[in-house]
Formats: sequence, structure tokens, C-alpha cells
Amino acid sequence: EAAAVEQTFFNCGTNQLETYDEVALLCAEAAGVSEVEIQHYDVSLGKAKFPFRLTDFYVAPDMAMEKLGWEGPKNSLKSDLSWYYESYKARGGPEKEIEFTADSEVLVASNV
Repeated sequence: EAAAVEQTFFNCGTNQLETYDEVALLCAEAAGVSEVEIQHYDVSLGKAKFPFRLTDFYVAPDMAMEKLGWEGPKNSLKSDLSWYYESYKARGGPEKEIEFTADSEVLVASNV
């Protein structure tokens, strides 16, 4: 079992599942954005570039908890997003130019 632990990667994030919509709303809240329009990818178009997936996707720390005795996260995504966004702002994130060409292509293809 020790050898298995040494050769395994563990997800040590959280065992509180959040939907993509919930994550988007939490990010908006951390950024002080009150009105959010969430647009969903049309899965009938097939697999697109990351992060679009045709199925639900999540990571969980169950294996780390079982094999390493990790007790789980000490913080929530909501509380961590607050300090993370403040760090992003301190690094000039909101002023940086962002390339949205691929996003626009996906939205146009989805007729959004």
C-alpha cells in the first residue's frame, strides 16, 4: 500500500461538489458582479475544446482521505475565491487583454 501511495496522484481540493453554474455564480460574487448571464454549451454539437464536456465532471479527494488519512479541506471554494480574486486583481488581472476568439466561435456554433 505504501508503494501505491508513492505512485498515485491525489485530488485534495474539496468534497463539496459544485455545479458549473454554482462555480460561475461564486466567481461573480467574489468579483462583485451582481448580474450574470450563464450560457450553456449545446452538447448536440459534440465535444468541444476544454472545458466543455459532454458528461458531468468532478474531482474528489476520497482516495486521499482513505489512503492518506487526509481529513479534508479546511476552507470552502467560496471563501478561497475571495482571496484568489483579490490576488488576481493585485497582479493586474482585470486590466489584462484576454483573447476570446475560441469562446466566440463556440457561442456562435451553439446559436447563443
